[in-house]
Amino acid sequence: MSGAGQSRVRRVRSFEELRGTRFADGVNALCWERTLPGDYDEVIAKLGPGEGIVPLEDDRIRALDLTAAGRLAAEAMLADQQLLRDHDLAPSLNCVYDCVRSPDAGTVPTVVTSFHVDSAPVEVDTWLCTYHGACSEGLRNEDALLKVSIPEIRSALLKEYGGGDDASFAEFLHEHSYDSHYAPRPGATPYPFGTFALWRIATLWPGSPVPPCIHRAPENHPGSPRLLLIS
Repeated sequence: MSGAGQSRVRRVRSFEELRGTRFADGVNALCWERTLPGDYDEVIAKLGPGEGIVPLEDDRIRALDLTAAGRLAAEAMLADQQLLRDHDLAPSLNCVYDCVRSPDAGTVPTVVTSFHVDSAPVEVDTWLCTYHGACSEGLRNEDALLKVSIPEIRSALLKEYGGGDDASFAEFLHEHSYDSHYAPRPGATPYPFGTFALWRIATLWPGSPVPPCIHRAPENHPGSPRLLLIS
């Protein structure tokens, strides 16, 4: 990978390398670029219309009336799920029919289409793969500004909080996940996660050796569904 994200992203050549590589030296995103067979458009068509984010159970995927090309796509997604399950992960395959930011999202939108980091109380990573539709994006930590550190945003949140800029305010920011969302610095260029690439990205957890990976989901609109694996 070249350009934006180069210093934070490392490419790997196999699932074993993707799973076994430790995050270190500032690298907080691992990417296994692949090409996968099959007709994913057909899978989308056979799933039919829907709204929001719909989890796809294995039995539903297997029951679709697909051509040979569509079946290849279905089997590739099922194989990825089984691969992650075999390594004690809990993947979910979703059809994201629409994921558009609400116009009344507030001072700091906490939706997945906003640049954010995932967090956990223990060591855990996020796994992602887009099979169809717009892909997720990453943002180098150096290219990001924590939204609650931007003076006008912090001022608005203090007004919402109704108190002083103290430890209780910090707790308020954390409770609402406001302190997990970021804005790109002027001139910053996000890097695309791409189609079929399987990603493992770092989360925010106590003792993490690297900063968490800043990322977001695309704002896909009705009529442009995505097929997304996440764990």
